[in-house]
Parts: sequence; structure tokens; C-alpha cells
Amino acid sequence: MPSVETPAVSRSGITTSATGERHIPSSTRADGSVRKEIKVRPGYRPPEDIDVYKNRTAEGWRNKGKGGVPGAEGLKSEEDPAKGSPAANKNAKRREARKKAAAAAAAADGKEEEKTADAESKEAPELAKPVDPEAEKEKDAKKLLKKLRQARELKDKKEKGDVLLPEQFEKVIKINELIRQLETLGFDAQGEKKKAET
Repeated sequence: MPSVETPAVSRSGITTSATGERHIPSSTRADGSVRKEIKVRPGYRPPEDIDVYKNRTAEGWRNKGKGGVPGAEGLKSEEDPAKGSPAANKNAKRREARKKAAAAAAAADGKEEEKTADAESKEAPELAKPVDPEAEKEKDAKKLLKKLRQARELKDKKEKGDVLLPEQFEKVIKINELIRQLETLGFDAQGEKKKAET
């Protein structure tokens, strides 16, 4: 049997026969009538078969919101997960050293209780620091004095006739409350420490 090649069909429906002739094959209409086969002149290309020119710049402009951050792909490839910042490397080394020290202590003693106690003592050095209540009071007093000073400045603005925002007006209202808080800490309205009454 001779092999029959299937004719190539373009987007517009033009078929090219084995001899090189181009034609639109016959077809049947919806009402049942038959369309004749149409020959196509050599060299003619219908608009459907012409490739549309694609401008890369215009294509990039259309897709600019879809692609993410420009240049981010290059950064991802350069980024090495094993290579971190100097601080991260230093912290990783410290963690490894702590693990080794804890493992050595546990191996020497053979007790897991000491291992957890060592880990807890290393993690909580901040809790062991003694807190000076006087220093804390002074710190709180400074914060309150700053708020009081700002509230008084806003009150002066209001008295001059300036319009205050609602948040600013709330600060002016709280002046008496700030003074009361200062007194509970042992300071007067000017921020000076009150003398102990005998």
C-alpha cells in the first residue's frame, strides 16, 4: 500500500497537498448544501496565518504586575543558605558551643537533671539581675514628666486659640491624672522628689 501523507492545514484552514498546491477543502453548510473547494494563489498568506509581531517592551509592560519584584530572581540564586550574616554566624557558633558544653557536663555527671538546670541558668541571666526599685520609680517619673510637659504645652496652645486634634485634647484632659501618678511615685508636679514627712 502506498503511504498517503496527511496534508498540512494552516490556521485559516488552507491545506497544502503533496504536490504543493494550496486550497481550502470543500465543506458542508448547516443547511446541507456543499461548498466547493477553493484554490489559493501561490504566495498568498491570509491574515490569520501571519504571525503577530510581539513587542517585548509592551509585553513586559502588560505583565509588570504579575511577575513580582524585578531583579528578585537574581538575588535568590546568589543567596547561599549556609552563608548568613556575621551576627547569625556568631550566634550559631555560640549555640553549638552551649550544646557541646551541656553534652560534656551531662556525660561527666550522667544526670539529665543537671543538663536542664544548666540550660535554664544560661537562658535566664536577666531574671537573676537585681532590680533597683528607686531606679524604676525615677524612670517612670521621667516618662510621666515628659507626658505632663507635652500636655501643658498643648494646653497653652489651646489657650492661645489654636485648634487641637482629638488626641491632643485627650492629653490636655489627663494633666491632673499625670500629676496624681507622679505623687504616688513620690514626686511633685515639677518632678522633684518629695521629702519624707516625719
